[in-house]
Amino acid sequence: MEQEALTGLSKQEREIISYFLAIEQETINLDDIESFHSCSRNVAKKILSRLYKKGWLQKLKSGIYYIVPLSSLTSNPVIENIWPLATKIFQPAFISGWSAAEHWDFTEQIFNSVSVITAAPQRKTIQDIGNIKFRVRVLPQKKFFGLKSVWFGSKSAKVADPSRMLIDILDLPRFGGGMRHTIDVVREYWLSDKHDADLLLDYALRYKRGAVIKRLGFLAEKFNAPVSKEWIQLCQNNITKGVILLDPDGAKKGKIVSKWNLQINLPL
Repeated sequence: MEQEALTGLSKQEREIISYFLAIEQETINLDDIESFHSCSRNVAKKILSRLYKKGWLQKLKSGIYYIVPLSSLTSNPVIENIWPLATKIFQPAFISGWSAAEHWDFTEQIFNSVSVITAAPQRKTIQDIGNIKFRVRVLPQKKFFGLKSVWFGSKSAKVADPSRMLIDILDLPRFGGGMRHTIDVVREYWLSDKHDADLLLDYALRYKRGAVIKRLGFLAEKFNAPVSKEWIQLCQNNITKGVILLDPDGAKKGKIVSKWNLQINLPL
């Protein structure tokens, strides 16, 4: 249903909008209305419906609405602080993939979507919410480690640190913009002052995915990464059986590097 143009608020509606904006809460749901207004579920639904029809709420996901600022001249303002909003919509969640690679300056490529990892079940991998495109991946919460808080004014979002970001894109290269772009990010990681070989290997072993270890060890050797022979050997000691593709989205062809159980299916 299309939203109507912004129309006047009743005293009650203005109090609701003003209250949640005053406490810097950008989203609202039925529980929020019930709690603030001490009303029944049915009444809360009617209040949300009226605010939405009047253009003061943007529907983000089922039951979750973005509050349009009172100063807005349109019912579809540009949403600021996208990362904090994303981690709230998909909570528990954190930013990773190409979005984290951009944040840590490992790529100059600009992506038109935000890459998010969540522990909440999702029906779709790609979702358009509030005129923003999200690439979503689901992982168990036990794999939520290696995260840092990034602040946007008074709001924060969890983002994968440089080493954790690398783990995520080595596991699923399309989450890093495809294998070619992932390789470029890996190269930039090793060239930067943000690289941490011991922490990266610790994350890889903790993550427990053979594909990550195989791609990690192979590319570290390929780029003459500043790692020890013992580091490479530890990677080798932990590779799993079976040959996998360097690029999981590429053709099943190319030279097989038996040391890493990898089929190199794209030019390097």
